[in-house]
Amino acid sequence: MSGKRVVTTTINGDDVEFLCEPRQTLLEVLRNELNLTGAKEGCSNGNCGACTVLMNGRPVVSCLVLAVEAEGAELRTIEGVACGSHLDELQSAFLEGAALQCGICTPGFIMQAESLLEENPTPTEDEIRFYLAGNLCRCTGYDKIVRAVQAAATKRQEQSAS
Repeated sequence: MSGKRVVTTTINGDDVEFLCEPRQTLLEVLRNELNLTGAKEGCSNGNCGACTVLMNGRPVVSCLVLAVEAEGAELRTIEGVACGSHLDELQSAFLEGAALQCGICTPGFIMQAESLLEENPTPTEDEIRFYLAGNLCRCTGYDKIVRAVQAAATKRQEQSAS
């Protein structure tokens, strides 16, 4: 008898059902079974944040979450941030502000920042730096990333005011 489990969840607004081994991580299933390759495997031990996704609205490092824990959860991955081919303000700010280079860390930073901006639409620089402290970047440094989050927050505030 197979030890696989059926997991029913919502991913980026779509109802999804998948089969997984109890020991498989959410990152493995997202990338290898569901072909959602936006979350990156950086460290496999929860220290870099490259695999961050939102689970029930909260950021989690998907390399440490078992896929079976997604049962009944609502997941949002980097693939669910853009609206079709139209980039989200945060994604656009990362591009316009050159807040990325190799791109390994970028999906995790964007998902972490999405969570921050949903929780606090007008964060200070210190709040942004604190909230993003669990995400590592080895290429760009952090100033451009922080400025991109600030720019996206400002743009979202302007859009909600109009």
